[in-house]
Amino acid sequence: MEKEIRAFYTEDTIRVYQAYNEAIAEEAVKKGTFGNSFKMDRMTWIKPSFLWMMYRCGWGTKENQERVIAIDIRRDAFDYLVQNAVISSYKEDMGISFSEWKEQIKQSEIRCQWDPERDIYGNPLGYRSIQLGLRGEAVKKYVREWIVKITDITDYVNELNAKKRLGEDISPLLPKEQVYTVLTK
Repeated sequence: MEKEIRAFYTEDTIRVYQAYNEAIAEEAVKKGTFGNSFKMDRMTWIKPSFLWMMYRCGWGTKENQERVIAIDIRRDAFDYLVQNAVISSYKEDMGISFSEWKEQIKQSEIRCQWDPERDIYGNPLGYRSIQLGLRGEAVKKYVREWIVKITDITDYVNELNAKKRLGEDISPLLPKEQVYTVLTK
């Protein structure tokens, strides 16, 4: 299955999505970054695919994922994350032993997971989308340096979900994501 990063991006930023409870999201939207309600000592997962995020958070209906936010981060930061991520599941064709991979996972602050992309209804598509897990210093840089803008898109998500449930074609209303190429070092 092919792997692609599809995202909404500009010359300077790339958009990722996260879903949180009311307290975390409200504070993030007000501050323009995450605040005291956000746990800096936990791994946080960012997803550039809108539909994968909708699948993951149930269109904002899952507990503690009712508020969906769009986070524009610096492209150079996103590229750094992808370039320095360790794949979250071991495969024999990686060119390293299982114990070497385990050590990389233990040492790395950035994880990469490729999951089947989803359509509007949550059905898997024929390619995989990336999500990145950040912890330690990577989370601190994400929160303190890399976030450019946070937008609450909960109302937009609820509106799309309502139209989808009524059988309307919401495809034209989705974010205009394009294949994203990570700049090499």
